[in-house]
Amino acid sequence: MSVIGLFGRPYQNLEHVIDDSTLASMDREITRGLLRVPVSYTGGSLKWMGVVAPWVMSDGYRDLMDAIQSFSREEFAELVALSEDPSAFDLERYGEYSFGDETEHPLSFAQMRWLSLRHGVYFPWKNCYHLLENDKWDDKHSGAGKSFSAEAREVFPETVRVIESLPFSEVGRVVIFGLEPNDHAPLHRDTEPGKALAVAQSISIEPRGTKRFYLKNQPEAEPVVVDARVYWFNDMDYHGVLADPFFRYSVRVDGVFRPDFLRDIERGARKKR
Repeated sequence: MSVIGLFGRPYQNLEHVIDDSTLASMDREITRGLLRVPVSYTGGSLKWMGVVAPWVMSDGYRDLMDAIQSFSREEFAELVALSEDPSAFDLERYGEYSFGDETEHPLSFAQMRWLSLRHGVYFPWKNCYHLLENDKWDDKHSGAGKSFSAEAREVFPETVRVIESLPFSEVGRVVIFGLEPNDHAPLHRDTEPGKALAVAQSISIEPRGTKRFYLKNQPEAEPVVVDARVYWFNDMDYHGVLADPFFRYSVRVDGVFRPDFLRDIERGARKKR
């Protein structure tokens, strides 16, 4: 299967919505701001969630649930002792719990660090920060009852201003996804083709343009590297980030586009065919 893409193109370049000077200001603010806020890890259970490309399953990078499901009772007790509330777990039922993203038991930072240091679990994104939090995966496009945190507005005021100026009718999630030097994001997809009525709407912002985010649906295909600092991609395509010897990051904004903006994108794509 080739890249599904959007309106006949692999992705949509949206650089016209944010000017160069604003991207430079965001880069200064974000790289300084990440020093002031508590970052987290994410992506350690993508294999267990069943969303990685099939040929990635055997790449040697250990999934957190693969590790936890192999634990003895004593090892599970060590994991639970590092949680925010150890009393919430019954050690006699240690094989019944699921941990990590999109589960009832999100991991504490200490647990993630321990899984990485002691059990070789790989977390692709080790600098993750939510400016606008979503409670569940299914509500990441809904802005109902949500607002930017006071911390986000204090530490990232320019970034929040830019996001609020984007052509969304509502925003349901805003996340900074940062990768450490030499780390990569494994190919995965957020939505299975045929399971959604429409392509999920989002804008990704890479102020530096150095992330090497890519799309690829066949193991032998060349990666389609996104050559834009602001873009929308089809999350039914497998996507990931290539490794580089320096820190990389992007800001992912999920929501619902204004109808006029969506029409303009579609018209523009048709003219380029």
